[in-house]
Amino acid sequence: MDSNMFTILPMSQRFSLKPGETYEGSITVVNPVDATEDFAYKASIVPYGVSGEDYQADLVTDSDHTMVAKWIKLEEPTGKVKPNESKKINFTITVPENAPAGGQYAAITVTSDNDAKDGDGVTVQNVFEIASIIYGTVAGETKHEGKVEENNVPGFVVNPPVKLTAKLTNSGNVHADATFVITVSDFFTGHVILPTEENDGEYNEIIMPDTTRVVEREINNLPALGVVKVNQTIYYNGEMSTVEKNVIICPIWFMILVAVTLCAIIGVIVHIVKKHRKNKKQIDA
Repeated sequence: MDSNMFTILPMSQRFSLKPGETYEGSITVVNPVDATEDFAYKASIVPYGVSGEDYQADLVTDSDHTMVAKWIKLEEPTGKVKPNESKKINFTITVPENAPAGGQYAAITVTSDNDAKDGDGVTVQNVFEIASIIYGTVAGETKHEGKVEENNVPGFVVNPPVKLTAKLTNSGNVHADATFVITVSDFFTGHVILPTEENDGEYNEIIMPDTTRVVEREINNLPALGVVKVNQTIYYNGEMSTVEKNVIICPIWFMILVAVTLCAIIGVIVHIVKKHRKNKKQIDA
């Protein structure tokens, strides 16, 4: 990310909501220390959803799960932030009495305020939009249903990294958390490759209601040639799915080398056999 780009914190928030009640929250807009101009921002509320199994963000489509976008009010949707400073934007969520139980999702988007820039001489480079996601759960009859459809560890790869995949479905009416735990060790020596001091091999993904999500994870820092034991365990909706495989890592150059070596050995054997037959014929003659 370019050092002159603004950021917002936090990138996501969770709210447990009750019909008829009001909640307060905030995000913080940060203008980085090495920025050269004030950042004039403009914040707005949009629905948040996902499309496709790869979870492309959808900040346009309204649904039964994005009504919260209409319940949120920003206290100060426009303003300025000087370099190396930050600005808190407060908001309130007013939940109607008849709010349905289950998940509700919205995004607070922040971008440059072009009107303020033109009028006040504020210049911002690398203009782009960042969103802070609101994950809300309205109290009531929430339904948690879903399962791990696929949990895949390859048995053979040509070159690192090793890519692990999983497919999870959520047929409930509220988002659910999936926890992935990955361990990797050298098959021959038992040396632990993952977890490390910097990476505990554990991460979480959110599965949105009425969706199917394909999750991919790449495992790096592996030998270019060898065999590693890989285990991927998924904890989701009170169930556990575990797959463990010995993954052979064999680069193309090594396969070519083996093929050439085998061809050379076969060639030598054929030559010896032919020579032996020729000598035998001469003796017989």
